[in-house]
Amino acid sequence: MAYTLQQLSDLEDIRTLKHRYFRGIDTADIPLLSTLFTEDVMVDYRGGTYRVRLTGRADMLEFLANSFHSGAAAMHHGHMPEITLTGTDDAEGIWYLEDIFIDVEQSYHTIGSAIYRDIYRREEGQWRIARTEYDRVIEITSPLLPEARVTAHHLAKAGRKPHERADIGHLIEWTAG
Repeated sequence: MAYTLQQLSDLEDIRTLKHRYFRGIDTADIPLLSTLFTEDVMVDYRGGTYRVRLTGRADMLEFLANSFHSGAAAMHHGHMPEITLTGTDDAEGIWYLEDIFIDVEQSYHTIGSAIYRDIYRREEGQWRIARTEYDRVIEITSPLLPEARVTAHHLAKAGRKPHERADIGHLIEWTAG
């Protein structure tokens, strides 16, 4: 099947959207993140010991701001996108995630991978994430080694400080792991 120029442009716009999402969470760029989701975004993240389910842009932004805060360091890479245009203003995507999360305050380290499944919707000429979910493929948690040093830590400056954080426990279900 040959793509039209508009379809090729849409595919690139959706890839850029997802790349901005990863950069936005790793840098606590809430103004950027607020432009990436539909108002009614639905989220379902299934990890090794947690599940996050929420609906709505406000809850998504609150979840992200309180997860990627000044006491965390993070790296998210999205690889191998499989994007399918399902309509003029609708698309689906599958991404392979590779991530590192360091809880600097608790000296804990998580590495892993996951498969994201997204639904995108074009609103007012802009592609946005309408639904996002993932299932972990690998998740390994461990204490940071005593000799480990965090020598660069962007979220320490950009993320919410302890007194600015809110409780997001109502958005996360914890399980024994």
